[in-house]
Amino acid sequence: MAKKVLVIGTGYVGLPAAIMLANAGYEVVGVDIDRNIVEAINNGQMHIDEAELHALMQKDSVRRNLKAQHETCPADVFIIAVPTPLRPRKKVADLSHVRSAVDAILPHLKKGDLIILESTVPPLTCRETITPMIEADGVFKVGPDILLAHCPERILPGSIFHEIIHNDRIIGGVDAASCEAAREIYASFVQGELFLTDDVTAELCKLMENTYRDVNIALANEFSAIAKTVGTDIGQAIEIANKHPRVDILRPGIGVGGHCIPIDPWFIKEVDPENSTLIFTARRINEKMPAKAAARIRHAVKDVAEPKIIALGAAYKPDTYDDRESPALEVLKCLSDDGYDVTLADPFVKGHPFSSIAELAEGADCIAVLVEHSVFEEELERSCEDILSRMRTPVILRF
Repeated sequence: MAKKVLVIGTGYVGLPAAIMLANAGYEVVGVDIDRNIVEAINNGQMHIDEAELHALMQKDSVRRNLKAQHETCPADVFIIAVPTPLRPRKKVADLSHVRSAVDAILPHLKKGDLIILESTVPPLTCRETITPMIEADGVFKVGPDILLAHCPERILPGSIFHEIIHNDRIIGGVDAASCEAAREIYASFVQGELFLTDDVTAELCKLMENTYRDVNIALANEFSAIAKTVGTDIGQAIEIANKHPRVDILRPGIGVGGHCIPIDPWFIKEVDPENSTLIFTARRINEKMPAKAAARIRHAVKDVAEPKIIALGAAYKPDTYDDRESPALEVLKCLSDDGYDVTLADPFVKGHPFSSIAELAEGADCIAVLVEHSVFEEELERSCEDILSRMRTPVILRF
């Protein structure tokens, strides 16, 4: 247990892992280029809104074991938890942050060290990008000298504490020794099952999980469009269809958000475009949904002069503060670019203040519920008539 762990990247993925490892007794150093984040961690503060993790961070043992700094340093275990954004024009993974992290680790490597990649990456990244970087100077070989594993994160903002402990984890090592070394690290705090496999399988599994959801959401969105064409209620149709024991159709919506589902399918297409036509089509279907939602809102107020529109929800999914890749923000952009007066409100996302729907409804011509936060659903169920009475044009759209 005397191992020192260096975590590069202290965002939604890296900081929770660093806290859990510090709580397990490891000496942990979090590395981040953002000086405000480094200062906050060293002061026992979090830039992530997760109450359980914040409470854990206040423990004396965690405060002793966890430090943050700007530069890398020698360690026994290096965890890379940096972003892998999508290059928007080419729709390929931007691995520059991963490469920079590996470059920063290289001067500190010694025989027997373990490198764990938690960042979501295209298949073959460990073998074709990271391994050549480690072996470039001829000092070390990956496997015999330096252990390497891909252990993709499995967390959900808003429920990080529970998920980082209880979710099963994939441990994908370049060899058996790498698997066992990484398994020991995660076994210190993960109560879910640890599945050992190779690095390429782990890379692909992570992408498959999110792509599966993307494809199924696209199917639900196509069903929704077809239901509109034939004049039936898609909600009722899905509810009845799902009575079949082997059918589980997801709900349609305004698109797909978050840092994973809209991004990961493109990483699969990047490595094998020939065999990913369904994945590509699904991604295109879901990317068009915000524009379709905006068109529905425009149609609802087409006969109103200078309409006042209230959009409810800025997060990418209900009851979370995370607005990364949020389709609701895309809907807002579509409407704002067309010159519409739109007020976006969300009780969870900073910068979009919300008190009540009734207050926002005064003089409004359309209320569009873009995200089904429970607070919205409860007020609409409780006070729908009052809300409609306050509106200039009583139109409420649910998506």
